[in-house]
Amino acid sequence: MNIIKKNFEFVLRWTAFKRRLFFFTADIIFISFSIYAAFWLRYNGVLPPNSTRPILYYILLALIIKLSFLILFNLYNISWQFVGMGELIKIFKALSIGSLFLGMTLFFLRVYPPFIEPGLPFPRSTVIIDFIICSFLIGSLRISKRVILEGVKSPFKGKEEKVKVLIYGAGGAGEQIIREMQRNKNSNYLPIGFIDDDPAKQRINIHGIKVLGKKEDIQKICKNNNVDEILIALPSAHSKEIKNITENIRESNIIKKIKILPSVTDLIDGKVTLSDIHEVALEDLLGRSPVKIDFKAIKDFIQDKKILITGAGGSIGSELSKSILQFDPKTLIVFDNDETDIFHLVNNLESSKREIIPVIGDIKDESKMASVFENFSPQIVIHSAAYKHVPVLELYPEEAIKTNIEGTKIIAELSLKYQVEKFIFISTDKAINPSSVMGATKRVGEELLKIFNQKNKTMFISVRFGNVLGSRGSVIPLFKEQIKKGGPVTVTHPEMKRYFMSTSEAVLLVLEASAIGHGGEVFVLDMGEPVKILDLAKEMIRLSGYEPDVDIPIVFTRIRPGEKLFEQILSAEEGVESTDYEKILRARSVNERSFEVLMEKINLLIKMSSRNNKDGIIKLLKEIVPTYNPSKTKFPFNYF
Repeated sequence: MNIIKKNFEFVLRWTAFKRRLFFFTADIIFISFSIYAAFWLRYNGVLPPNSTRPILYYILLALIIKLSFLILFNLYNISWQFVGMGELIKIFKALSIGSLFLGMTLFFLRVYPPFIEPGLPFPRSTVIIDFIICSFLIGSLRISKRVILEGVKSPFKGKEEKVKVLIYGAGGAGEQIIREMQRNKNSNYLPIGFIDDDPAKQRINIHGIKVLGKKEDIQKICKNNNVDEILIALPSAHSKEIKNITENIRESNIIKKIKILPSVTDLIDGKVTLSDIHEVALEDLLGRSPVKIDFKAIKDFIQDKKILITGAGGSIGSELSKSILQFDPKTLIVFDNDETDIFHLVNNLESSKREIIPVIGDIKDESKMASVFENFSPQIVIHSAAYKHVPVLELYPEEAIKTNIEGTKIIAELSLKYQVEKFIFISTDKAINPSSVMGATKRVGEELLKIFNQKNKTMFISVRFGNVLGSRGSVIPLFKEQIKKGGPVTVTHPEMKRYFMSTSEAVLLVLEASAIGHGGEVFVLDMGEPVKILDLAKEMIRLSGYEPDVDIPIVFTRIRPGEKLFEQILSAEEGVESTDYEKILRARSVNERSFEVLMEKINLLIKMSSRNNKDGIIKLLKEIVPTYNPSKTKFPFNYF
């Protein structure tokens, strides 16, 4: 195996050496020719007698200077196939400086041998002529392979087999995706044109593809060009804008397939590829909102740190893992009690060059958690492990206590013991004026971490937000399954509303809040406007290609135990303060708890959970969280 690897590395080095040698030799020829051609043009094709020797001196000096600058600008370590505008600009800079330096050098050397010899004076205009010819030749060679691959071979070979696509948005993302479609020989897309509402962009060409009109022209353009799909290339657009565009396209009754590029929060590096194209999903219609993320603050917080994520196999935990790896941690420890989730997570993250350590275990197992802290010494802990299903936990409050409170207490105490820098607790809007056991236990977790924050240098931070679009076990996968079966889609109440946020946006805001927190804060993410579950159900049915209450019926059931019609992000006794960061608010601290009193009640809760004392648990939760209003409605065990 080592022999094969060494041979492969040798082949790569030899190929790179041959490419450098080829460019270096070609540049020697081009620079020499440019000097000679500059003199020939300057003297109208008739060189003075005895000019051969001086020209050779000029060529030698030009080679020394210009090749030095080409090397200095690293222009012999580029991929011939992927030369772009950046490399051409570097060539222009290197040769500009080189020509300027050459002209200055000749000016000072003109009184010294061999340049003082008679035969051929050096007119200043030859420097400019030489620069133009040399830049053209060297630049043309560098770009030639890409021109041949993308032009002569035609990226649209086999046009009849390709999907004719109209691009909505002639901005940066639209330009990038067109370039990808043209450059990628495996692309199945044939771009027909652009749609853009900017008057300044009308009729312009981008990589040979014309802006054909505005949104009101879609129907006519699609008919005239037999368009198969429309691709919305507006990563920074708000979900409302995306929704209006998709509704406008649907109303035309011309195009059935609408695809889209991810939002800016999903494109951390800003690059767009063909693999990013996907069908319009609920996340695009509800969860996209332009938000400025301070990526530098997040990178400073994460880079070269050892980070432990509990509940890493869940919806939030897995997205946290993926996002964190983009900010170069030293080590990522992914912890979960589900070995299948961890297996899939690590497989999905295996392309990362960073160290990923999978750990299977239960956060309630104190000895196991202690070994994790002792063996891996995490500097940052993000605690997302929790029981979260409201109706189920109404039946089993003792399990909610064990995981959401006892598990949090164990990890928090270990973070104090092993001097973790920051502990981030993933909380929920259900912790506000809770009507469920799940919400009450999360509120107790917030209160617990506030008092732990006073103990040593470990900073304990809670981040509170609402529902995440498409998270496992949420209403969206349930609706998808019901639509797949042909309905009916069940909605608990016609007026029920919830806050929603895309997973990627929620995770980046959690990381940003974690980066700016100093300990003891409860951060609240601005979730925007609440969404009616009924409207959500209707939109999901339309996205599946059906009409609500025509193809797929919607039926109303009843509110489940522990649920509220509306969720809140702040309690009555709390206020809110703005921060310097968009969509991140800070809940004002209410009266501080006594450490001893709160710990006594929490320890009693844990004891009650071990004895399955449900009534005692509910009563004590209400003492700790006075705003907790337990559900009085009892439902059968099989009603979820």
